[in-house]
Amino acid sequence: MPKFDVSKSDLERLIGKEFTVEEWEDLFLYAKCELDDVWEENGEIYFKADSKDTNRPDLWSAEGIARQVKWALGIEKGLPRYEVEKSDVTVYVDEKLKEIRPYGVYAIVAGLKLDDEALKQMINLQEKVALTFGRRRREVAIGIFDFDRVKPPLYYRAAEKTKKFVPLGFEEELTLEEILEKHEKGKEYGPLIKDKPYYPLLVDSEGKVLSMPPVINSEITGRVTTKTRNVFVDVTGWDLNKIMLALNVVVTALAERGGKIKSVKVVYPDFEVETPDLTPKSFDVELDYIRKLAGLHLKDEEIKELLEKMMYEAELEDGRAKLLYPAFRDDIMHARDILEDVLIAYGYNEIEPEEPRLTVQGRGDEFIDFENAVRDLMIGYGLQEVMTFNLTNKEAQYERMELKYGKDYSNNPPAELVEIENPISPKWSALRSWLLPSLLDFLSQNTHEEYPQRLFEVGKATLIDESRETKTVSESKLAIVLAQPRVTFTDAKEILDSVIHHLGFDYELEEMEHPSFIPGRTGKILVNGEAIGVIGEVHPAVLEKWGIEMPVAGFEIFLRPLYTDPYI
Repeated sequence: MPKFDVSKSDLERLIGKEFTVEEWEDLFLYAKCELDDVWEENGEIYFKADSKDTNRPDLWSAEGIARQVKWALGIEKGLPRYEVEKSDVTVYVDEKLKEIRPYGVYAIVAGLKLDDEALKQMINLQEKVALTFGRRRREVAIGIFDFDRVKPPLYYRAAEKTKKFVPLGFEEELTLEEILEKHEKGKEYGPLIKDKPYYPLLVDSEGKVLSMPPVINSEITGRVTTKTRNVFVDVTGWDLNKIMLALNVVVTALAERGGKIKSVKVVYPDFEVETPDLTPKSFDVELDYIRKLAGLHLKDEEIKELLEKMMYEAELEDGRAKLLYPAFRDDIMHARDILEDVLIAYGYNEIEPEEPRLTVQGRGDEFIDFENAVRDLMIGYGLQEVMTFNLTNKEAQYERMELKYGKDYSNNPPAELVEIENPISPKWSALRSWLLPSLLDFLSQNTHEEYPQRLFEVGKATLIDESRETKTVSESKLAIVLAQPRVTFTDAKEILDSVIHHLGFDYELEEMEHPSFIPGRTGKILVNGEAIGVIGEVHPAVLEKWGIEMPVAGFEIFLRPLYTDPYI
């Protein structure tokens, strides 16, 4: 979770009201933060704020916290609005950047009066948004420049690696390649672009370099001081919507300091856009839904007032609230998100606990008991249990298994993975759809251990299911691998026979072709005519891709079709 320092006096200057330190402990809760630490430095009281929401970058600065507190206390109400004046500044985007770092959005904020604390908060917000929300600058990188040193129009272009400029903190010119090798930020963020044929560069009409996104700003234009009055904000990345949100967060924070926002026209090879776009977003919610889940007897107007404290404009109509909310938020995906804001405005500490009206007795989930019984069975067969990660990637689930993505192999695996939209790492970019690759990965990391290695896992596989609200379903599965000299299909089948018969079922094997297994030594497992899994000897090509030199046989089955009560 993001942590950052804020000055008590700076917060109160932004709000226009003073509070005690004790009062601030409660006020931070309105901004989904906790007061982590308090200290005094040079006669000034500072707070360390610990944000509890990675989806609210607008709250990661003194400006964002002060804005939310003003609304929560009723100093302001409803939807915050920001005027955007149209400028005559244009940025032209090079087509060659399409496979390098394709998108940039921009804005000007004029008339700023920055003191040391305001400058500190601006830099803090820039870094926190790029680090956390921007996945260490991979998805979002932000540059802020002294606009008075820039000569429009500007050009976001693909530059030769021999191009030179003076990076921030240096006195001499370096080539773009040298910056990646010698500059501290070049070493840290250079891998994001190092292998590209060109490097991104933002320059003005006179050829002055503003920055090399996402690595480093220029010393000439990229050093903002307390004397700076007008700034140019640059945000680059791969997702236009995501960088637009980051731009909105930064410029509205600067507007809280008295800055005037001006738009910039961005010309791409195939379209144009005016940025920033601060058009409010909309959402509808049923008032009874809020009342029911909150457990509070709130009148319609009370709900409206609470929503206005959280910066919504609410229009009540036919039992619903038609909402507008600020363009610097992108976390409203479900009515529960609206409910959360209502409860924050109401105050969690103000909710009276109630005794349950029904006397109930808890018990363990019977299917979990069933899974545990299956585990006991496998241990009885001399197999060792492992627990591997649910997160994986397309390469492990398909390519290393000699499979083609998009083709369904009798649901082992299904045609597609549930992929993560903004993964923190390519290695953890999807939820697994079958378990055998995870077990092979485990074997590949333990080739130095003695054989035989006989492993099993009872775990979850996540599948796409369009009929459900989440469009996904988690299924419980059992998978085993036997890695030992001269292991055969029969060795795995003996365990399969015992497991299924012990659970009170009969099954059939139907020969099938599956690229992960050796042809002629692969079977589809059917119970009551339904395919529940696959068994076979792992193909040598698969073993080679995992770096496993020992033969492997195994199977994987869905457990739900084998569940009965009593089950064993």
